[in-house]
Amino acid sequence: MEKKSAIEMMSFLDKSKTPFHAVKESITMLKEAGFEEIFPDEKWNLEKSKGYYIDYKSAIMAFKIYSNDGGYHIIGSHTDSPSIMIKPNAVIKENGYVKLNSEIYGGPILNTWLDRPLSIAGKVVLKSDNVMKPDEVLVDFEKPVAIIPNLAIHLNREVNKGVELNKQKDMLPLVSLSGDYIGDDYLIKMLSNQLDIDADTIMDYELYMYEASKSSFIGFNDEFISSPRIDNLAMLHASLVALADSKDGSGIKLVAGFDNEEVGSMSKTGADSTLLADILERISISLGLEREEHLMNMEKSFMISSDMAHAVHPNTPEKHDPTNRPKINEGPVIKLSANKRYTSDSQSSAVFMGLCNEASVPYQKFVNKSDEAGGSTIGPISSTHVSIKSVDIGNPMLSMHSIRELSGTLDHYHITKVFGRFFTI
Repeated sequence: MEKKSAIEMMSFLDKSKTPFHAVKESITMLKEAGFEEIFPDEKWNLEKSKGYYIDYKSAIMAFKIYSNDGGYHIIGSHTDSPSIMIKPNAVIKENGYVKLNSEIYGGPILNTWLDRPLSIAGKVVLKSDNVMKPDEVLVDFEKPVAIIPNLAIHLNREVNKGVELNKQKDMLPLVSLSGDYIGDDYLIKMLSNQLDIDADTIMDYELYMYEASKSSFIGFNDEFISSPRIDNLAMLHASLVALADSKDGSGIKLVAGFDNEEVGSMSKTGADSTLLADILERISISLGLEREEHLMNMEKSFMISSDMAHAVHPNTPEKHDPTNRPKINEGPVIKLSANKRYTSDSQSSAVFMGLCNEASVPYQKFVNKSDEAGGSTIGPISSTHVSIKSVDIGNPMLSMHSIRELSGTLDHYHITKVFGRFFTI
């Protein structure tokens, strides 16, 4: 059972090459579970015991209604991961090579992107009959089409002492030869060929590079999962499985998959928008609740902000807190910060610990080493828009923000069980 859960997650990650594809795969899961699509520009007529989802293209909201007065049980995560995006007018021709002008998205470990078979996927926007609503299609080349080559050690003898990579100069993917004979519209032509459409219909794109290799188990006993985008699609997958499987409880169970967390969440589909607050209010309106009843429900609500956590590193344990050192396959991690980089407090931590106990799942705690600056999550950002009780948690992992990250096979089963328990209360 534990390995089956990991295999399903790995399949989800392999298909979710970009935030757009992650949402597409999420919708496939929800439709199979009987969820119905509703639209933000239409009036909602919601019914109890039914599941609904809203497709925001690179973000997704899904929920089930069990009662009007039990509050909201929310699990939040995000659809994006650090990556490399392709700029407009991308074709660069130099020395017989064709490269693509690129921009770094978020904070990837740059050197892990070198010498890897890379492909391209994303969204292409097309002309339509309505100027205010251009058409959109997803694209995925589904094979290695690019690579970022390292400089040979013979030309850089100090490489093993550390090299700072320049994001504009050193991170440009190589896609072809014969640059002298290739037009500036080469990428557009490749997109049109891949989509089997007229190149003149392409107006714009949002394209990401991704590693073309599949996820895999690692270790003599398959203890580890090696995959791109574990942070944070593993948490999104677990929350969707738990929501799809939920069949009872009280209140409203909701999964929020935001975009753009890796770049600060400041977008219309990010956690620093009114998206979640708007959804909660619209649900209350559709259920016929008055403003005071809505606010009473908010006071009864609880949010799990789920984002992957740091496991103690096997070769550099000194980088971690002396007494709080999460280990892979030993349960989800409660993340704590005196400076409120996470939402967890003693009460919300106790709630999550209780959920773990009821699900028969172990748990751990993470605190940054006091002289090391830590990251943050959607939790504190969401709390500035929806003032509800919240805890920050995540599964322990290594190599966070590498092109290939490492997590535990058993841990995905653990977190799915805890989420499932949360959605039955």
